[in-house]
Amino acid sequence: MNGPAPDFWPNSGYHLLTRNGAGHLAVTDAFLRAYLQRPEIAPIAESCDAERALHGALMANPREAVGGGRIDAMADEDARDNYRVLLAFRDRLVGAGTVEACYLEIFRSDGVTMPPLFIDQMAQVAARRVIDGTDDPFRARAAELLFREQTVTLKDGAILLGDAETVEMLATTAGMGSLGKLVVGSGSAARQVDMDVLQTDTAAIYWDRNERYDTVLDISFARPGLDALCRVLEAWVRHFLEAEVSIQPVQEINDEKWVWHLGLDAEASTLLNDLYEGEDVEDARMERLLSLFRLDFKDPNQMAIEVRGKPIYLALCMTPGQKVRLKPQNLLVNLPLAAES
Repeated sequence: MNGPAPDFWPNSGYHLLTRNGAGHLAVTDAFLRAYLQRPEIAPIAESCDAERALHGALMANPREAVGGGRIDAMADEDARDNYRVLLAFRDRLVGAGTVEACYLEIFRSDGVTMPPLFIDQMAQVAARRVIDGTDDPFRARAAELLFREQTVTLKDGAILLGDAETVEMLATTAGMGSLGKLVVGSGSAARQVDMDVLQTDTAAIYWDRNERYDTVLDISFARPGLDALCRVLEAWVRHFLEAEVSIQPVQEINDEKWVWHLGLDAEASTLLNDLYEGEDVEDARMERLLSLFRLDFKDPNQMAIEVRGKPIYLALCMTPGQKVRLKPQNLLVNLPLAAES
């Protein structure tokens, strides 16, 4: 592609952030104000004076300390709850300084109490940073897996991923005419939804509709979509951990010295654990295995000494309900990194 790289996901808040010296996303007042303008927080006609006063003060200074009494003074219980949740998130963001530091801190602490909405929003702006400058629509679409659930259709040997929310919406509105069909539901309740499958010669359609989340990614073995996902995950690890890794799809794990693995989702984690332990795995579970990968560190010295130089195996599975919920944080907290000196 000639000219500047496409812009995408403009409503993610990415452009409200700045980069610090390490290239990470520094929290700005503009980014914090965007949360104050969300419908859960912005005052409505019925809002009381205390709620309006607090909102106005925070719009003027989104980092202002807020005592519990100012929230308790609000008349509406939902408003009080929403402010407590938002301000807890704000305090973590401001305390961490960058989106990346906040994201890592949440998953490296004991117990994740942050609402999934905030986690997904952080993952989206981080993913946007990670692939900034790309002109590959497959990578942009693959990066959506880091923050949006997918519905899986297995068709003629292909593994097709459609945005779960969009698929469900289209299933209730008769869909739209296009190139591919995703199947929603099963048995007599199954419905077909028409969505565009990204192909090499048509993938550029992604850019003009990048926030519609209405294109399908084929992650079958040796397809561009699976390669794009590997490149996105490599960039994710590089950005957060300053580690160069290679991630490649494999069709099986045939390694007598298999020493480390991690699942890219909850289903994959339990499956790999059982396979590693030599447990019998039901055929139905194996059929939900979508992809296997091999991860290698370019510099083995970045790995823990007991696994240094050994490959790490990854897996991606769908749930019994044919959903994929990739957990990119697993790559950040479960890799066998060398202890910091």
